[in-house]
Amino acid sequence: MDFASSNINKYNEINHLVSARKNSFEVTFRMMELKEIQSDSLLEVAENKVLQAFRINKKEIFVEDDGLFIEALKDFPGVYSSYVNKTIGNVGILDLLGNKVNRNASFKSIIAFHDGNKIELFTGEIKGKIGFELTTGGWGFDPIFIPENSDLTFGQMDMKTKNQISHRKVALDRFLKWYQSQG
Repeated sequence: MDFASSNINKYNEINHLVSARKNSFEVTFRMMELKEIQSDSLLEVAENKVLQAFRINKKEIFVEDDGLFIEALKDFPGVYSSYVNKTIGNVGILDLLGNKVNRNASFKSIIAFHDGNKIELFTGEIKGKIGFELTTGGWGFDPIFIPENSDLTFGQMDMKTKNQISHRKVALDRFLKWYQSQG
C-alpha cells in the first residue's frame, strides 16, 4: 500500500508501526508535496490531501495529518502545526506559553485512505503537556511534548517507545484493523 507525504519522519514511524504488526503488509513511501488547505478541521485537511494524492497516484493510498493542540493557547497551533513548527518552532511555542501553569496539550492524528471509490478517516489522540524546556531528539514538536504517564518528551524516547503510545499509532491501528477486515 502507498503512503503519501513530504515528511520522511512520518513515513519512518508509520513503516516501523506497520512492520511490527503480525500479518501486515508493505508500505511504499510516495514523496509528494501536497497543498494544505486552510481549514479549522484536521479531518478536512486530511481528506483534501488524500484526494490530491489519489489523483497523482491513481491507486489506493493513505496520508496522515496531525496537530498539536495546546489548551492555554486555545488549541493553537492545531491544524497550523506544520506552519508554526517551520516558522517559530518549539522555542516559539515555549515563549508563547512563558511560565503558564496550564500546559495541557494533545496530539491528534488523522489517517485518510482513498481507494478511488470512497475515503475513510481514522483518528488518534494522546493527551499530555508541554514541557518547560526544549529537550533533544525526535522531530517536530517531539522535544516539548510529554505524553500522560511519562516524565519524558517524545523526543527523549526511542522510536519503539514513542510508537507504543503515539497519536499516530492509535490512528494507524484503527486504520489497519479496518483495512485488514476489508480483505
